[in-house]
Amino acid sequence: MKVLVMGGTWFLGKEVVRGALRRGWDVTTFTRGRSAPDVPGATPVHGDRTSPEDLQRLVGSGPWDAVIDTSSSDLPPRDVLLATRTLHNAVARWVHISTVSVYEGWPHAPLTEDSPLLVCPPDADEAFGYTGADGSPTKYGFQKAGGERAVTEVFGERAVLLRPGVILGPGEYIGRLPWWLNRAHRGGPIVAPAPAGRWIQPVDVRDVAAFALDQAYREAGAKGAAYNIAHPEGIDFQGFLAACLEATGGAGSPVWTPAEHLLHHGVKQWTELPLWRTHAGVWAVDSARAVAAGLRCRPIRETVADTWAWLSAGGHPVTHPRWAKHGIAPEKEEKILASGGDGL
Repeated sequence: MKVLVMGGTWFLGKEVVRGALRRGWDVTTFTRGRSAPDVPGATPVHGDRTSPEDLQRLVGSGPWDAVIDTSSSDLPPRDVLLATRTLHNAVARWVHISTVSVYEGWPHAPLTEDSPLLVCPPDADEAFGYTGADGSPTKYGFQKAGGERAVTEVFGERAVLLRPGVILGPGEYIGRLPWWLNRAHRGGPIVAPAPAGRWIQPVDVRDVAAFALDQAYREAGAKGAAYNIAHPEGIDFQGFLAACLEATGGAGSPVWTPAEHLLHHGVKQWTELPLWRTHAGVWAVDSARAVAAGLRCRPIRETVADTWAWLSAGGHPVTHPRWAKHGIAPEKEEKILASGGDGL
């Protein structure tokens, strides 16, 4: 099996490459060669995927049985379209890492793969789309929906679309789980978003990578599909914080604080308290189709423990601007705690 990984040196891309090499596959990676070292065992090709000349040079390293595209998250649809058109004759299948944000209803309504999508042309530039007043829909979601259309326009039934929600695990560069782990390790009273039984569905990066590889390896002629990637069992916030405290040995104690109290103090959902959002559909993503196709998700407690082990061993993520956006400032947390967590 010959596979081309667009990206392949950090977080999901790196896990895809490692997993493919463990399966004995012939792996080519295509990156700019700037963010992180190449994975030993893979054949690196360096270039800019927005450059027609670099993409045409990449074609000379093919052909491949499949592409797994992990590096299009910050690209406009027109650049995804450029890559798919250039590589069309050198690739049998395109596995595209998209996002649950492509749905019109996210994060307000429960979602299946049949839920309506945001509309964006496959050749749109970075200016297309908008972010709503309440944070949804997002410009990012429009852009990713256009990226999906760029893939399906060229590859048709040879395209597989994976739509994960939140991906956590060793190597995470956004900072959601690392912030909670470091906060648990610090101990003391911890502002926690009530209710304690709030359900969350993050998935482990290693499980997403394994499913992507399985989809790349489908039999010749198998039709493509779209899959929501969310933890089918999930965990409640109480269990999640308990896992963080257990993994870190922290002596903290959650103070379950109502949403109206947090909002009164201007706590930013999704970032200042990572993974917390009050919208009804944010953690109501149906992944039954992916599970039926072979998605297997390890317990979230295992993801928590392994991420702390990675951090404790000196693990350092690729520098990314989103890291600094996550986590509530200690002085703001102290103010909320001092004002009481059971009312305004």
